[in-house]
Amino acid sequence: MIRAKKSLGQNFLVDKDIINKIADILEIKDKSILEIGPGTGNLTTALLKRDPKNVYVIEKDNNLANLLKNEFKDQLKVINDDVLKVNENLICKEELIVFGNLPYNISTEILIKWILNLDNKNLWFSNLILMFQKEVADRIISKFNSSTYGRISILANWKLDIKKIIDIRPNSFSPRPKIDSSLLFFSPKKKFFKIENPKNLEKITRIFFNHRRKMIKKPYNQIFSGNYEILKKLKINLNLRPQNLDFETYYKLTNEYENLRN
Repeated sequence: MIRAKKSLGQNFLVDKDIINKIADILEIKDKSILEIGPGTGNLTTALLKRDPKNVYVIEKDNNLANLLKNEFKDQLKVINDDVLKVNENLICKEELIVFGNLPYNISTEILIKWILNLDNKNLWFSNLILMFQKEVADRIISKFNSSTYGRISILANWKLDIKKIIDIRPNSFSPRPKIDSSLLFFSPKKKFFKIENPKNLEKITRIFFNHRRKMIKKPYNQIFSGNYEILKKLKINLNLRPQNLDFETYYKLTNEYENLRN
């Protein structure tokens, strides 16, 4: 019997109703799909029943990877590796529909990796259907002026349209987590704010939200040395807090930062 490993953030989805609901979100017949963290293959089984063209799974756990290879044979390709180290662009020549019950301990790290490396002109995925802790999901979909708004909200909404599909209770998993989960649906935006280097957006948001409860004067001066022209141009009030600036303001600030460095 395969036991979930706490060190890998494993909680296996076992609720058949939820599994089928996830598998039916999109038409996957004759499409290529990728599943992240398939575990014992419960969702994998449901996906295969819907006749996808190609199925790839990324599973870090050696025991689970071997189980999947033995269970599904040539029905899918098992990539026995850490998703944070995998180059998704090399998996398939087609755009992938991605499903994932992401390991809770690295879920935001996975999403940020994909965002920072996302090329909307040469996409490796068409949609992402991903499970997060509800608390994390709420941060991802947050808007400015809310207590949950932060770095991950700004980064995720830059190039992706996001909507919540469903909240999922702990009893849908084995072992049961102590918190609720949420399923989010992501699709790439056709129009988005142009930023030269995504890591600059990551840097700007990190510095600002390191001072979350304080006014933005200190982080602004740390980055822009009190440049008054930028404040005037973007109509920014230094008495505001980081969560009071909307998505676009952070994208414009990143633009200004890049202009100063060029």
